[in-house]
Amino acid sequence: MSAPIMRIPRSEYNARIARVQEAMRQEGLDLLITHACGCESATVRYLTDFWAVFDFAGVLVPASGAPILLTGGPESYDFARQFAQIEDVRVHPLYVETSAPEWDKPASAFTFPQILDELRSRGPLGKIGIANVNTLPQVIYQEMMEGARDAEVVPAEGLIMGLRACKSKEEIKLLREACRITEEAMKEAVSIIRPGVREWEIQAAWMAAALKMGAEGTGYPCWVTSGPNTFQSLCKSTDRQVQAGDMVQLSLGAKYSGYCGNMCRAVVLGKIPQKHRDMINVAHECLEETITLLKPGTPFAVVYDRYQATLDKHGFKGLTLYGPAHSTGLQECEEPWVDNRSGRVVLPDMVFNIDIWIADHKYGVRLEDCVLITENGNEQLTSWQRQPLILDV
Repeated sequence: MSAPIMRIPRSEYNARIARVQEAMRQEGLDLLITHACGCESATVRYLTDFWAVFDFAGVLVPASGAPILLTGGPESYDFARQFAQIEDVRVHPLYVETSAPEWDKPASAFTFPQILDELRSRGPLGKIGIANVNTLPQVIYQEMMEGARDAEVVPAEGLIMGLRACKSKEEIKLLREACRITEEAMKEAVSIIRPGVREWEIQAAWMAAALKMGAEGTGYPCWVTSGPNTFQSLCKSTDRQVQAGDMVQLSLGAKYSGYCGNMCRAVVLGKIPQKHRDMINVAHECLEETITLLKPGTPFAVVYDRYQATLDKHGFKGLTLYGPAHSTGLQECEEPWVDNRSGRVVLPDMVFNIDIWIADHKYGVRLEDCVLITENGNEQLTSWQRQPLILDV
């Protein structure tokens, strides 16, 4: 019998709200408004364990007192009441899906002017922070501004991301399991690679194995590419049949109880051009080098500059998109990014995806693994078959 799915306990959600409220007081915020949509639910899930399906969702956190979860329509209301780890759940008429029906089932709805007036009755709303504005529909934002009246409205993305940067013990448990599932399913996917197999069939083998092991889905829209498609940083699995002489790129990651694992691997079928082989070897060198450097107290700039120097040494400078690692958690790719611009340093309980991507307009490779920063170094959460697997075909 399979083990039950692990989840973050209610007590941790209560503690998260308390930490957010303390950070708000330090920044002089009277209210924090967050937002989520179906493709990006991380902040709302961090605060409530509710994730948007079809409709939008948002959480209003006052500087003191209970938070409010907003979502759209009676379906999402019932869904939220089952899963949300906060009590006050309300329907907002603008939070419905982009092609919503006229509901036959009545639902009590609240607008931002109504809710903010209610909160004003409890205390002042002089300064309001808004997070996730890059996913916020204009009509909702306009109504927020109407309800805010003369309050100062400021960006607050940094407040939330700062609190999410170091993971709790409960979060680390879920990330370990997400990575374990990702890695074990990767073995299943690689085992079926041979000439004639289609890209989507490889992905399907991985997904079936991941779901069977308890994944709730994927951490992002995963893909398998091959041959001429491998130079693309973002892609999707196609109907293309893998051929001898191809490099097959696997970019796959399981989501487990909201937390994202990820691995990217290269499989070579026979002989490929030397430049492509060199690119894969340099990516592996950069991956191992970055793992060695990621330990407590190391400045991000040291890691980033070493990565760029290694690319330059091998003639691949300018063929990558960003630094060699980024944080991961409720989003497969989240702040902080490892670069030389922020002045940040590596801290214990940070979790990074080491993300080595090198490509020109003909060849490309991505190798990716997940590491947890410990008190004295790091723990590699994925590690299987980092060296490119070369199949004799």
